[in-house]
Amino acid sequence: MNSELNVLALILGASLPVKLVLGILIGFSIASWFIIFRKKALLDRANASADEFEERFWSGADLAGLFKEISGAGERVSGSGAIFEAGFREFARLRQRRGVDSRALLEGAQRAMRVASTREVDRLEHSLEFLANVGSISPYVGLFGTVWGIMIAFQGLANVKEATIAMVAPGISEALIATAMGLFAAIPAVWAYNRYSTKLERISLRYDTFVEEFSSILARQAHVDDA
Repeated sequence: MNSELNVLALILGASLPVKLVLGILIGFSIASWFIIFRKKALLDRANASADEFEERFWSGADLAGLFKEISGAGERVSGSGAIFEAGFREFARLRQRRGVDSRALLEGAQRAMRVASTREVDRLEHSLEFLANVGSISPYVGLFGTVWGIMIAFQGLANVKEATIAMVAPGISEALIATAMGLFAAIPAVWAYNRYSTKLERISLRYDTFVEEFSSILARQAHVDDA
């Protein structure tokens, strides 16, 4: 308890530049944790949504019926469902045109699905850059506060004939708090960025695999239409 009170006293007694640095780092940390919890929920929902849709898709349901069910739901479709909807909609639209061969049908559907997949990945990737930036710059921001605090501490010894460690210890201690705060903000941000980037890569690969598998189904359907 005493050490906590001492740390608080050191922060409150720090110079204005050090306090500003600590305020910035605390703000970084709060924003990072907000994004960490929000991103976890978003990625978990994306995986659960993909599991649910792919289970329905591979259950043998009629694709036209599944498309009507999804497009008529009245709510935004995401993930694999959005990719399926975009591909099937474009495929059906092109199939109604005269003179469109099977290759053009398939290429049009694939383009629509790739666009939808990219849009979904971009949505999931949003704010990850902030975590990367916090992880990269927070230690340097903390180091700046440390250097400034140590400089102020030693500057106070300019007019002192006999300098002792006790005279500079409080200033150096408050300066080192800035470095500790920089690491406190950076470490969770770096960990979350690496973890969520890996999860995002897996989801992106999952979307790409679905695009390829659905393209194979549409290719067979296009050849049937030509026949």
